[in-house]
Amino acid sequence: MKKLIAGIALFGTFALASAQTITFDKTTFDYGTIKPSADGTRFFTVTNTGDKPLIVSNVKPSCGCTTPEFSQDPIMPGKSAKIKVGYNTTLNGPFNKMIEVFSNDPANSRSVIYIKGNVDANAPEPKPLTAEEQKAAAKAEKKAAKLAKKAAAK
Repeated sequence: MKKLIAGIALFGTFALASAQTITFDKTTFDYGTIKPSADGTRFFTVTNTGDKPLIVSNVKPSCGCTTPEFSQDPIMPGKSAKIKVGYNTTLNGPFNKMIEVFSNDPANSRSVIYIKGNVDANAPEPKPLTAEEQKAAAKAEKKAAKLAKKAAAK
């Protein structure tokens, strides 16, 4: 009987240890102070640090001024995906918005990420992006659009 209980406990430990795990590159993105109608698009990187496929099933903003885009394609162990978050920068004033991320991570089925900043007409002009930054931004935008198109087709 003791061996049976020990076996069940050991199996349970392995079952918990082998799972999908959601990890974010950052949980808060600070826009800083930006001008009205500035680009409100930012990206969060989600990584599966577990050993089973991770599925982001839903991304829910706290209000209509925030629009997330994501793919429900499985994120394989060790791989990453992007969550594109857009904020309506025509709304003047400070903002601090919560975005809920739902996944099949057994320990964190609901994770929370945040965006914050301030939309101010007196904000300094944004510094121009370098050629390398422009290329990276274009690549990320293209990938996010492709993933969003796939998700919309489902």
